[in-house]
Amino acid sequence: MKKTWIYKRKGIKGWWVGWYESGCRKAKALPNKKLADHFCQLKYSQLNSDVFTGMIAADWQQMIDEYREAKKVQGVTEGTLYEIALSLRNFERLIGKCNSKQITQHVMDKFILERGTEVKRPTLNKDIRNLKTFINWCKGKRYLNGNLKLKELKEEEKPVRSLNDVEIKELLKAMKPYPSMKIRVLLALATGLRRGDIDSLKISDIDFETNSITTSSRKTKKSMASRPVSSEIISELSNYICGLDVGQEKLFHAKFNHRKWRKVCKEAGLADLKFHDLRKTFCSLLAQNGVSTAVTQRLLEHSSPNLTNKVYTNVDPVLREAVEQLPVGKWL
Repeated sequence: MKKTWIYKRKGIKGWWVGWYESGCRKAKALPNKKLADHFCQLKYSQLNSDVFTGMIAADWQQMIDEYREAKKVQGVTEGTLYEIALSLRNFERLIGKCNSKQITQHVMDKFILERGTEVKRPTLNKDIRNLKTFINWCKGKRYLNGNLKLKELKEEEKPVRSLNDVEIKELLKAMKPYPSMKIRVLLALATGLRRGDIDSLKISDIDFETNSITTSSRKTKKSMASRPVSSEIISELSNYICGLDVGQEKLFHAKFNHRKWRKVCKEAGLADLKFHDLRKTFCSLLAQNGVSTAVTQRLLEHSSPNLTNKVYTNVDPVLREAVEQLPVGKWL
């Protein structure tokens, strides 16, 4: 228990409160004894907060090591662990190796301000999310109190890049000489799968009777035993598989060719198109056809509906259709 005390100084008016903090003796002057008693009690409670609230003191490295092991037990991927470690290293670089008592709201605000001068808001918000997860874990372990709050900063909203029907037709037309590339594009547009998950598909994952595919995400570790696929896509897959070598297990024997992708996109008049934009097109088309966010989120395997709506959904055509329904002709 850390002590505080009240005393007077010879020849000086008022009362003083004294205490030791971080190995140094400190003091504060107050005009009368009543205020000194009150401040003395407050300081005593503050210095011994770990005793009164059940908080456990821990140093920086101890918290980092325990947190990393806890995330490994939860099955978090190495890529996610690296991103978390990067955010924590940035905190350590700008603020220092704080023990559990030194991590306060002021310290967190200071990190956000200093980190904000180095990176753009999306990167800063990623650090804030990682730190928020770390702090919530520390609260559960009683290393930190529950008063710390972290809030992401508002970002400038960017338009979602998605293809319309004409652009899709032009892209598929340019893909005709490259069957494997065309199948990749069709799967991305019709299922919303990531490129890495499409490349890892096996022929045995396709169920031609139920028109479905068994998928497993390398990024999120989520799987879907029977992902529905339209009969037209299944027919295209059947024709494609008939042209493969006998005994081939994987749907694609060659890796994705970035040079060929850029060439084909340029021919289709879509030079700036990214393969991931096909996933956004899938999401946007579902939204434009009235499919609920909950269903789209499940198909995209997103952890949050906000991500589905904010980053992947282009509702501009729906907005246009809604505005056109206004009876402007009657007004005029």
